[in-house]
Amino acid sequence: MTNPDTTSESTAGGALGRVAGKAKAIAGDVLGKDDLAREGRLQEAQSEAELDARREEREARQVEAEAELERERNETEAERARLQAEVAEEDRDEQIERDRRAAEQDAASSAAAQKATAEEQRRAAEANAARTEQRAAATERDGNA
Repeated sequence: MTNPDTTSESTAGGALGRVAGKAKAIAGDVLGKDDLAREGRLQEAQSEAELDARREEREARQVEAEAELERERNETEAERARLQAEVAEEDRDEQIERDRRAAEQDAASSAAAQKATAEEQRRAAEANAARTEQRAAATERDGNA
């Protein structure tokens, strides 16, 4: 029989400790050795506590890993949104530049068309003036002759 006050015991932990504790508790109960039964129940309880602690640690690591994954997912989503905004801004800038060039081309074409029209009107006016002068000269010649 072991005395918990005088002996330092080392108990196996985990599942093996639980089985050993259960065996000690049963042996103590069967043999009528209360100290052995108490020691077995204590070992079994310690082993259960150790198993619970390991399980809780695994669960905590899992929760932490899931939180890290969620954080990374959020960062990735934020980066994706930032990149989409950047691409959209570049697209807008390119469209603005295309629109500016098109407006310049339209203005240049319009100016060229107006210039051509004005030149055509000037030539027509000059031709008309020349015809009018020729008629006046012909009328003057016919009137003097």
